[in-house]
Amino acid sequence: MSFTSIPILDLQLARDPASKPEFLEQLRHALLEVGFLYLKNVGIPEGLFQEVIKKGMGFFDIPLEEKLKIEMKNAKSFLGYSQLSAEITAGEIDHREQIDLSTEHAVPPPSAPLYYNLLAPNQWPSESHAPGFRATYTDYMSRMGDISIYFTSLIAEAIKLPGDAFNKYFEQDQQHKLKVVKYPDMAELGRSGQGQGVGPHKDSMLTSYLLQATAHRGLQVQNVQGEWIDCPPIDGTLVVAIGQGMEALTQGVCVSTTHRVLSPAAGSGPRFSIPFFQGVKLDAEFDDLETVGVGEVPEDVKEQRRKVIERTGGRIDDVEFTFRKGAVATTLGEATLRNRIKSHPDVGERWYPDILSAIREEQAASAAKPRQTAASKGGTTGLAPKAVEAH
Repeated sequence: MSFTSIPILDLQLARDPASKPEFLEQLRHALLEVGFLYLKNVGIPEGLFQEVIKKGMGFFDIPLEEKLKIEMKNAKSFLGYSQLSAEITAGEIDHREQIDLSTEHAVPPPSAPLYYNLLAPNQWPSESHAPGFRATYTDYMSRMGDISIYFTSLIAEAIKLPGDAFNKYFEQDQQHKLKVVKYPDMAELGRSGQGQGVGPHKDSMLTSYLLQATAHRGLQVQNVQGEWIDCPPIDGTLVVAIGQGMEALTQGVCVSTTHRVLSPAAGSGPRFSIPFFQGVKLDAEFDDLETVGVGEVPEDVKEQRRKVIERTGGRIDDVEFTFRKGAVATTLGEATLRNRIKSHPDVGERWYPDILSAIREEQAASAAKPRQTAASKGGTTGLAPKAVEAH
């Protein structure tokens, strides 16, 4: 049988040499069998968590005309505010409202590759309408960046690689991303049945860290039997998802897991969540990722993963792949830009019409062919599926 619950790990155990081996064993289990975990005692003050939640939820109370001043389509970077139902996943509309932020960078020079447009200053709400928002989120992203790099070193150790095995894929001024997301309940949406907060997807890159800001259920993780397992909020924890980049770099040992978000039930009020996404340098090339990698994962760890697949009857997920060697993009930056254009066509229409047109032609050609899943191809060859970046 596959997993039926999400494991809870205590990061404090990793900081004590006496208990670190126990933590690494627990982490190895989570990496090889689940691809998701709860992490507690991450090292961020509780007061900061509460400010992040308070100011994040408060952002959506700002007058719409103020939020539209920082709308995502105003910038080439895909940073800024997105109105309700402005993003697409798995070909369907996601019913959420959000603001996208990142660790800030200067506007790139005209000579830089086009995907450097993703590196940019944030579009912040005004201090008069959102006092303290910028300071709180700047602090939180900085701390989470450090935590993500540390946790990635623990992943390396858990699968018996050197702790610095992934460092080659980070830059000194690495860009990380964050979203503040509001999922209206079904009554507010004026809909019945089951609503799509975010459609089935896997995260890209290496790791992501979700702060579930309200008590709503909604996040679900799919096991290899195809069952959807609830991942409800647990006080004092972040939910960690392993990305397809990590799966590729570890030769399939660390599993990336399909997940989705359901819209809150009618009358339950909106669900709020704040996911943080660890970045990887945009110039990284697929050839480097697939042939150089992080070093050979020891055979005994690979054998553990093979036994998990045999025991659970592992299945190939039928999700949309975007980061794929041999496709149009040759770097993570190019693939990420194309993926953002696909998810936010309003931004693509304004700033990247030629790429959006090419993507639509590819989609039309693909739709005209019989569906060919990863399973029918004999394996998962892409680096990452659609990089939805939201929980």
